[in-house]
Amino acid sequence: MNKLDVRMVRLDDMRVASVRVVSESPEAEALGKLLAWAESRGLLAGTERNPVYGFNNPNPSPGEKEYGYEFWIKVDRDAEPEGDIVVKDFAGGLYAVTTCRLTGDPQGNVMEVWQHLLNWVRESPYDWRRTHELERLRDPYAAELDAVLDLYLPVEG
Repeated sequence: MNKLDVRMVRLDDMRVASVRVVSESPEAEALGKLLAWAESRGLLAGTERNPVYGFNNPNPSPGEKEYGYEFWIKVDRDAEPEGDIVVKDFAGGLYAVTTCRLTGDPQGNVMEVWQHLLNWVRESPYDWRRTHELERLRDPYAAELDAVLDLYLPVEG
């Protein structure tokens, strides 16, 4: 295994548009709904201004085929809910962040890289803050073989 590259990032509070799907493969369906909504509003022209984050909600359970996945995109403060889109306020905070490829990462699959990041935090001066662990899509349009994620583990300390 290669040495894990971890950086500390403070996310500011932000308003996000959110869509959540529960199914056997909710990521693609939730992302499709979010992208359709965001495209029509010109929010995907720059992922630095309007980053896209996702996370399990609820997490997969042993013996259950269905689980949930929720995607967020940062929006302006005056954004309003519409259809499947819910608008939420996110408090931000400090995160330990590493980057991985969705497929073919030398550190392992995404779940293994999450475990490496959690182990890194356990050995660091930080404590895991049990709130939203986020996966930021570098390019929401990337094919699965090319997708790159920044994994955000919330910490304090």
